[in-house]
Amino acid sequence: MWRPALTGRSGPRYLKIASALAEDVASGTLSPGNRLPTHRELADRLGVTVGTVSRAYAEAARRGLVTGEVGRGTFVSGGVVGEAETEGPDAPIDLAQNHPPEPTAQPHRAALVASLAALTGQAGFGRLLDYPAAGGNAADREAGAEWIGRAGMAAAAEQVLVCTGSQHGLTVVLATLLQPGDLLLTESLTYAGLKSVAGLLHLKVAGLPIDADGLQPDLFEDACRKRDARALYLIPTLHNPTTAVMPLERRREIAAIAERYGVAIVEDDAHGLLPETRPLPVAALAPERTYFLTSTSKTLAPGLRIAYVLSPARMVPRLTDSLRATTWAVAPLTAAVASSWITSGTADAILAARRGEARARQALAREVLAGADLDAQPEAYYLWLRLPEPWRRDSFAAVLRARGVELTPADAFAVGRGPAPHAVRLCIGAARSRDALRRGLGLVADVLRGTGEAGAAVV
Repeated sequence: MWRPALTGRSGPRYLKIASALAEDVASGTLSPGNRLPTHRELADRLGVTVGTVSRAYAEAARRGLVTGEVGRGTFVSGGVVGEAETEGPDAPIDLAQNHPPEPTAQPHRAALVASLAALTGQAGFGRLLDYPAAGGNAADREAGAEWIGRAGMAAAAEQVLVCTGSQHGLTVVLATLLQPGDLLLTESLTYAGLKSVAGLLHLKVAGLPIDADGLQPDLFEDACRKRDARALYLIPTLHNPTTAVMPLERRREIAAIAERYGVAIVEDDAHGLLPETRPLPVAALAPERTYFLTSTSKTLAPGLRIAYVLSPARMVPRLTDSLRATTWAVAPLTAAVASSWITSGTADAILAARRGEARARQALAREVLAGADLDAQPEAYYLWLRLPEPWRRDSFAAVLRARGVELTPADAFAVGRGPAPHAVRLCIGAARSRDALRRGLGLVADVLRGTGEAGAAVV
């Protein structure tokens, strides 16, 4: 039976109980459907009145944390009101959107309710509705530095800027570093959003060949020697779309080459905290040349839209000017929620839950797609499927779309004029349940097994 930890909490007892309940839901200690002690049982256990427990449960219900059923008791709801979602057997299945997988307990939803309630009870809450400081409020930059520290390197808060999502952070960095017409190097397959930003800023983009470990250092150096490149954008950890994780020695080589030729590095680490073990970021190896981007969108919740940019100290004023010119500043209330999660440890619990769900879904994918030619990592949100002959990426996607499954062909990630490989990215997080994911992947497997007949018909 659940017993809340009240030591060290301030305020009325009923609020202490409600806050403890919220934290236990966020951490996964309590899961949706768990039955809570009766009012009398919990009152006896804690040495408080039944009325105190009744007020605590009423407050928890107001926050959307629990529901009561007459004659049965009080149960953990596990989320914000009214978010029950069902998928019928014929519902479309999304394997295209790179969405964090939803853990069964959905700790981020309960954490949002709890953190908003806590923030509204703080003195000076009204300041969260005012204009923030340029680059982010001091507390949010501190929290960003702490979150970046999870990647294994120290970050000074004064070198951290708070942005409205990683796409905004990427735009701010590239707009500051490069002028229209400048050359940006990247991997031959890369994050599709990078292509959009480069087009917006009128940059030239050149894709460099990759192998199973990511960008190849010798080809990067050859491009630096022959072309006037100003910057390199790369995703060394859980490369999107191939899931490659670049080894530490290769990261050292790339950092040394960039230093030798005076090329800035823009390191996208949006998925970097998902693996429990990972090499040091390139930014830790070349801190005066690297702009490190991380966010909460893939690790905590997409709707937070909070990202952090760790910049060389000398460039912070220029980046701050660019940030001000785009959105002026990030929304203080949203940034405060992210900061409260990071500093309280709630973010670590949410990250662990996302990571655990990713592992379970990756294991399911390996089971359903056994024998397929694919690249994957245990904690990644997607996998890279190379198609057998005679399949072509566009026809394969069209056949699956006709069967109610969306996926992303390699064209979306290809950089340059050369042909994209005949491969597709399959995302495992957007499906609302593991059962839905199994159905979608099963359809992919069925089409793969029908290569000889279906493939010939659509080439």
